[in-house]
Amino acid sequence: MKPASKETSRALNTYTKLMRAAESVTSRVHRVLAMPQLTISQFGVLEALYHKGPLCQRDIGSKILKSSGNITLVIDNLEKRNLVIRVRDESDRRYFTINLTEAGTDLIAKVFEDVEASIVREMASLEENEQVLLGQLCKKLGMKGGVAS
Repeated sequence: MKPASKETSRALNTYTKLMRAAESVTSRVHRVLAMPQLTISQFGVLEALYHKGPLCQRDIGSKILKSSGNITLVIDNLEKRNLVIRVRDESDRRYFTINLTEAGTDLIAKVFEDVEASIVREMASLEENEQVLLGQLCKKLGMKGGVAS
């Protein structure tokens, strides 16, 4: 096996650091989801509905980067907990809009506040200019394949 080039070694090292940092920060930020017993995907659905209003499953899936099969299961589980409700479109009975229930709105309002505070604490380890630079670098990396991050 031939040794990796400097370019390859640097890319792999950078990628490893990026993934470890992302996993570490995500793990700490999402600890607040343990008490209300929400998965990261469930939080993503509730957060999308909280900030965007009622959405169809396809739109929710694209917002939180989940497949249609996965998003159906997530919404099923949220519906079982009375946090969301599916509303059938009267003009096209195949089409459903997902809405937050009152219980869902109350829960996500509190949980989002906790997640937001956790994110602010995590980002405080970087100075303001470092946060801006990191955001720019992540956006640049995320746009590489023409996909916005």
